Amino acid sequence: MKNKKNDLQQKTYLLDKLMKSAYDMGIFNGNVLVSQNDKIIYKASFGFSDAAKTTQLTDKYRFHLGSITKEFSAIALFQLKEQGKLKLSDHVSKFIPELPVWANEVTIKDLLQYTSGIPNVNWKKIKNDADIFNDLLLIDHLSFKPGTDYDYNNNNLFLRQFIIERIAGIPFKTYVEKFIFKPLEMNTTLMTPFENEKNIAQGFNNQTIPDRAELPITGGTYTTTLDLLKWAHSLHSEKVISKNSLYESGQSFHISDSQSALGNAKFDNKNLKEHLHDGRAGSFEAILFSDVQNKITIILLSNNYNGKIFDISEALQAILKNDTFKTLQK
Repeated sequence: MKNKKNDLQQKTYLLDKLMKSAYDMGIFNGNVLVSQNDKIIYKASFGFSDAAKTTQLTDKYRFHLGSITKEFSAIALFQLKEQGKLKLSDHVSKFIPELPVWANEVTIKDLLQYTSGIPNVNWKKIKNDADIFNDLLLIDHLSFKPGTDYDYNNNNLFLRQFIIERIAGIPFKTYVEKFIFKPLEMNTTLMTPFENEKNIAQGFNNQTIPDRAELPITGGTYTTTLDLLKWAHSLHSEKVISKNSLYESGQSFHISDSQSALGNAKFDNKNLKEHLHDGRAGSFEAILFSDVQNKITIILLSNNYNGKIFDISEALQAILKNDTFKTLQK
């Protein structure tokens, strides 16, 4: 028992040493949490919540998750599937009949695996949700036949959200708050748009220039390390969707580097082994890594992009597994 305690103390010391080094080098400003065997063994905050560097971060601050946000619309669709309200083979036109003829070809599975062939969002024209929908109405042809190729873009995400709204009869944001955040007690988690909330980290670059104000588009998620841990544990333990749905949500198109609705998920006989998802939005970057078999979860949330978050995560993993790792570089 004593050796186990000493081993944990040594690992905690090394985790902290690594994170302090990352902060001192200027490659990480944000919050970190490490969980092992269902216990938080390390959490800390490094740096500032604002571009002016006047307010120190604490673990109460919420950060934009970037593409990790995509998990919520995917899991919502699987919840509706389990209720018999949709099939993955259903075409988009079944739920949004006013879309052009391409909606007769694109399935929900295509939206989840980014194989729809729908062109990307025309961001020059977009200011809100209505603009996104109107732009979808103007698309006259697909980039490729659905299911034959892969293109990771946000029109797939927005169409998922619109379909959920049609089926559930409530705004997507309301659905997620009611059927995901509240049941899982993710009480600090917020979905855009929102106003006048406290403890929201401000994104800023290395010239200390703050990010522009976010457009009032539904779906961006801000959360804490602790709430994201709740999400990971609940998802992996089948509290949100079934084991089979989790397996289906982790499937991706058959080319290297393609992402599933969960980012990168590895399975062994339909048992989830590993879940890795990263996200970026402006100067925010985030990573969620779970080695499900060994009960390890690492969460890094930053509001100052440096592109080193994978290196830091891999070094933290190595410490937990008593492996060697590359020294962090600026």
